Amino acid sequence: MKKPFAIVAGILVAVLAILAASALFTVHQAEQAIVLQFGEPRRVIQKPGLNFKIPIVQDVRYLDYRLLEFDAPAEEMILSDQKRLVVDAFTLYRIADPLLFYQSVGTEAVARTRLGSIVNAATRRTLGSVPLSTVVSKERASIMSDIRDTVNQEAKPLGINVVDVRMKRADLPDENSQAIFRRMQTEREREAKEFRAQGAEVGQRIRSRADKEKTILLAEARKNAQILRGQGDGEAVRIFAEAFGQDVDFFSFYRSMQAYREALSSDDTTMVLSPESDFFKFFDHIEGVQR
Repeated sequence: MKKPFAIVAGILVAVLAILAASALFTVHQAEQAIVLQFGEPRRVIQKPGLNFKIPIVQDVRYLDYRLLEFDAPAEEMILSDQKRLVVDAFTLYRIADPLLFYQSVGTEAVARTRLGSIVNAATRRTLGSVPLSTVVSKERASIMSDIRDTVNQEAKPLGINVVDVRMKRADLPDENSQAIFRRMQTEREREAKEFRAQGAEVGQRIRSRADKEKTILLAEARKNAQILRGQGDGEAVRIFAEAFGQDVDFFSFYRSMQAYREALSSDDTTMVLSPESDFFKFFDHIEGVQR
């Protein structure tokens, strides 16, 4: 009798231990939990620690308590000036009301889908009322604040608190970007040609002015050279005349010697002159005395 009783007691203890273990659950700092009883919510636990539930009857659904990020796919939107813009936005949100969140969307996957629709609609409405120049200016922060407030207001029925909405990228579509690039390239080429033409004009003026100054400088230099050369020749003639007047015979002899040197310097010089010619008058001198 003792042995069957011991077996039954052991089974009961094991069952009780399993039930006790399944009655305990832990909520971590980054989590919050909803206790469900046959699928119906009974309690919401947002503080970390050890908690109890009714085994088998009750179940626990865990939700993230941290700040979550939702990265929406890039969407092409039309601005108020009919410009097209590809916007890639992301959203930071937190599950503020776990019970409302569970009752309205149930899971985070469904919540992301609903949140994506809300963010897309709010972004289209807000950007559709402003021109492209505003989106790329300092007013962009104000635009994103308006989008955040709109998304937060529309996401409250989901139990979600939207902390921030930001645009990671706001670019023109590829075909528009290529067209704008070609237009910018054409404009830059036109400006480059204009600058080159202006530079060529300035360069031509500088060269013309330099040529003019060069011509003037050369003319003045030639004039001064001719004046100095004339003054030098006049001074030489004056000095020569004064020297010639001091000793006529010597300078006559000196000029004749210069003439002999110039006329007889070449080896093949041939001259046909009369011996009585004045050119040879100094050849009749012997020891400096004319015969």
